[in-house]
This record gives sequence, structure tokens and C-alpha cells, in this order.
Amino acid sequence: MTEDRNETNKLIRHRIQEAEETIEDVKLLIGNDRLRAAVNRIYYGMFYSLLALGLAHDFETSKHPQLIGWFNKNFIHGKKIEPEYGKMINKAYNRRTKGDYDVYVDFDRDIVIEMFDEMKDFINRIKKYLEID
Repeated sequence: MTEDRNETNKLIRHRIQEAEETIEDVKLLIGNDRLRAAVNRIYYGMFYSLLALGLAHDFETSKHPQLIGWFNKNFIHGKKIEPEYGKMINKAYNRRTKGDYDVYVDFDRDIVIEMFDEMKDFINRIKKYLEID
């Protein structure tokens, strides 16, 4: 059992590391005016941190809406994490979906920068909840 928990903790840290690495990706993408790709990576940075949270609570899924729904139900509605974080992930998911699947989508630079700030805040909030430095 301890070995399983150690493996889970390694995977949690790996997911957090993935989330943090996307911060650097987004900086490069915004700096090179690749805003649609930046929106995608912003969402995925948040998604990776949610995967870590799910692992910490023995919840795993590859379905994005299922993970977000689980987060909103258990952490936002359960009052463990502030409501604005539920709004952040929902907004990022919707914009990422629009950017990935709609035709002729352009994102405003100021909105993408705002999303980037929210992404960093979101990842830090999940890390704080998980007590990860």
C-alpha cells in the first residue's frame, strides 16, 4: 500500500511539473503572437494541475468535462476552493475548445494575457491545496 501511495505521489508531482512547464510554453507563445496556441496551453496547464488534484483524491478520468465537473462538485460547491477557480477553469475550457475546433478564431491579446495570469493563479491555488511548494 505504501508503494502505491509513493507512486501516486510521484505522479501527482509529475502532473504539477507539467502544469508549471506550460507556464514557460505560454510565455513563448504570447511573445511570438501565437495566441490561439497560448489559449490551448493555458487550459492544459490548468488541466494538468486538476489531474494532480484528482490523483490526490483517487479520482482519475481522461474526460475533460468529467474532471471539471468533479472539481466543481467536490471543491467549488463543496467550498474547499473559492468559486472564482471554477469560473477560471470553465472559461479556459470553453475558449480552448473554441480555439481548437472553430474556424477563424482570433483571440484578443489582452484577454490571453488575463487568462495567463488566471492560469498561474489557478495552478498555485491547486498547489496550495495539495500543500506542494
